[in-house]
Amino acid sequence: MSRTCSSLLLIIVFFSSGSSAQNSSLAWKRWQHLQHGVSLSGWFSESGNYSIPQLRAFSTPADLDHIHQLGFDHVRIPVDPVIFQCDGEWDSCERIRFLDEVIKKALADDLFVILDFHPNPGYTHNLVISELASAKYLRLWGQIAGHYAKIDPDRIILEVMNEFSVNDVNTWLGLLQQSIEVIRQHAPTSTIIVQGAGFSNIWDLIEVPPLADPNLIYNFHYYEPHIFTHQGATWGSDYWLEVHDLPFPPTENSVADAIEHTSSQDARWQLQQYEEDHWSSDRIARDIAFIAQWGRDRGVPIMCDEFGVYRNYSMPEDRERWLTALRTALEKNHVGWTAWDYQGGFGVVYKEGASVRDDDVALRGLGLKK
Repeated sequence: MSRTCSSLLLIIVFFSSGSSAQNSSLAWKRWQHLQHGVSLSGWFSESGNYSIPQLRAFSTPADLDHIHQLGFDHVRIPVDPVIFQCDGEWDSCERIRFLDEVIKKALADDLFVILDFHPNPGYTHNLVISELASAKYLRLWGQIAGHYAKIDPDRIILEVMNEFSVNDVNTWLGLLQQSIEVIRQHAPTSTIIVQGAGFSNIWDLIEVPPLADPNLIYNFHYYEPHIFTHQGATWGSDYWLEVHDLPFPPTENSVADAIEHTSSQDARWQLQQYEEDHWSSDRIARDIAFIAQWGRDRGVPIMCDEFGVYRNYSMPEDRERWLTALRTALEKNHVGWTAWDYQGGFGVVYKEGASVRDDDVALRGLGLKK
C-alpha cells in the first residue's frame, strides 16, 4: 500500500462529539482570539531578501504596536521555509532568532500569532514529485513544532501550509495527515490550522473529510471574483493586467466600458462573466453562509485567513464596498478572519521607511475605523 493511500485511511474517521465539548476544546478557545487579524506579508516570505538588515528594516516593533492599536487581535506571519535553514542549533541562527523576537513582541502586545508555513509554488510542486522533498518538509515541521511549542503553545497557532497550489487532492490529504501527526509528536497541545489542496479556496476546503484531531481550525482564502480583487496585478492570470478601475458591484455600462478598453479576449470573457454572475454583497454573503454551515455541520471552528483587494488599480469606494461585504458576512456567520495584508498592495497602511499612514478605506471596510 502506498504512503498516500495509508495516510488516507487514517484521515477518514468517524467524527462525532457534543457541541458543548467542541466549544470547550483548545481549538475553539484559541479561535476566539483569531477574529480580526492581519498578515505581515513580504517580511519573512516572498521578498527573496532575508538578510538581517532587510528583516529589521522592513517592519519594526512599532508596526506591531500600531497593529494592536488599530484593533487587530492577531497577526499572521508568513514564513518561507528558507528562514529555517540552519546548520547548527536554532538559537545560534540569526534569522530564526529575529523571527522569535518578532513573535515574542507580538505576544507582548497581546496579539495571538499564526505561524504560516509559506513556501513558493516550486517548493510545493516538488512535494508532489519527490519523496525526499516531502520527507525533508515533514522533518522541518517537527523542528518548527518543537521549537514554538516551547515558546507559547497557547498563543502561537501553527498553519500547516499557506497554499498547496497543486490541485492533487489525494496527495495533499495524505501529506496533511502526515503533517498533523508530525506536529503532534512535537507540539501535543498546539492548535493547527488546516486547509484544502489547490489555493485554499472554499471548494478546496469542502473536499477535506473530518479529521480525527480535535485541536484543529479549518481555513479558507477568499478573493472572489479575482477579476475585481486582482485587477491590474502583475502576477497570476494575464487578464488581470488588462483591467483597471472596475467597480463593485458590476453594472452593465461599467462592464461594457471595460470590455471596450481591452484587447484581450480572455479579459473580455472574464468581464462578461463578472456581470452575468451577478457579483454583489448578497452573492458574497451566500458563499460565506455556505462554508459557515459546512463548519457547523462538522462542529469545527473555521476561519478565512486571507482576503483583500489589490488597491493599486481599484477605486477606493469599490474596494471599501467589497471589504465591507466580505467582513460583514464573515462576522455574521461567526467566521474568524485575517486580512491580507499590512503594508503591501492589499494593505491597511501605507509605509515608507519609518513613516506609516493608515489606509482609511481598508480600515473602514474592516470595521476598524468609522
